[in-house]
Amino acid sequence: MPTATPIAATDEELAAVAYNDDGLVPAIVQEHGTGRVLMLAWMDHEALRRTLTDGRTWFWSRSRREHWRKGDTSGDRQWLREAYYDCDLDTVLLVVEQEGRGACHTGERSCFFRAFGSGARPQPA
Repeated sequence: MPTATPIAATDEELAAVAYNDDGLVPAIVQEHGTGRVLMLAWMDHEALRRTLTDGRTWFWSRSRREHWRKGDTSGDRQWLREAYYDCDLDTVLLVVEQEGRGACHTGERSCFFRAFGSGARPQPA
């Protein structure tokens, strides 16, 4: 089983993140080793702090209005390996070791499994 890798971010680094008007920042989750984008989710300040401290990914659910830790119900956990923020300070990139089937709630490895131009009719998951 993978182990958590907490990241010691400074208060200054955490304060530099530019959250939107709802207090959220988009978090891109990328698979360690392959570079594949697994998902995009939203984080508030607390979710980002918890992720860096715990070494597991935490997010903010806009629909349920609560924090959730990836994999607590599905077993498809994400183990933090690296964390970055972009040049504009308004997007976070989390590099993770993905445990289990994958990151998508549909059972796919990545949430980005639908390709434009495939001719398939898009349906929400």
